[in-house]
Amino acid sequence: MVKFPNAKINLGLHVLRKREDGYHDLETIFYPVALYDCLEFVPSATPSFQAYGKNIAGSASDNLILKAYDVIKQDYPSLPPLEIHLYKHIPMGAGLGGGSSDGAYMLMMLNKYFQLEISKTTLKNYALQLGSDCPFFIENIPCLAYGRGEELHPIDLDLRHYHLVLVKPSVHISTASAFKHIIPNDQRRSLKDCIGLPLEEWKFALTNDFEEALFSSYPELAHIKQSLYEQGAVYASLSGSGSTIYGLFEQPTPFKSNLDVEVYQIPSF
Repeated sequence: MVKFPNAKINLGLHVLRKREDGYHDLETIFYPVALYDCLEFVPSATPSFQAYGKNIAGSASDNLILKAYDVIKQDYPSLPPLEIHLYKHIPMGAGLGGGSSDGAYMLMMLNKYFQLEISKTTLKNYALQLGSDCPFFIENIPCLAYGRGEELHPIDLDLRHYHLVLVKPSVHISTASAFKHIIPNDQRRSLKDCIGLPLEEWKFALTNDFEEALFSSYPELAHIKQSLYEQGAVYASLSGSGSTIYGLFEQPTPFKSNLDVEVYQIPSF
């Protein structure tokens, strides 16, 4: 079975408060993006996992694809061993949710291939065991998200007439370290209200709390965002806790930079 896990971007991200369990309550908007990995598995007498393409940090045992298999296997012990292949195209540590998408897609693929008849609600519960933004990829439609990112509310938002430019510099940002510099604030205009503004006004209202914390430590991020606006972006922002900066353009626009960056052009996404 072969599927193509997609990336996401965050349209705004507010850190509202620190929770007693150590996590933070967030407010963000997840939007699916047409940038894909390729995930395949077949039943096999001997389990194996092979990854190709972009380098994946950490050991294979930490990969969310294998963790997704283990989570399902606990409740469905008759699942056979699998030969798994992943072609990694979505960059790691980029705020694009590539690893989370891979894990969520694995859950859905196992459910479909082996006809487990697991409900979407239960799949999202499994996904939350893998990571806070994994449940989004079970829905995989524009969603306003709260809590750790698992409280999902689908919204009517269509950006298909815009062209997306993703710019990934050669820095890897730890989500845990990024949170250390955040001062939570729950006394702001909601993102639900902000997203209803004309897109030309988003740059003044739709904010990502990680930008202020990270731009001082990684000035190249601020430079990329400014460059996107200078080259015609209607809106530009950090995605998640970084390090990708994206821009929305009304026309296809090749991004130019003297920095060491990866650029992904996604027309009419």
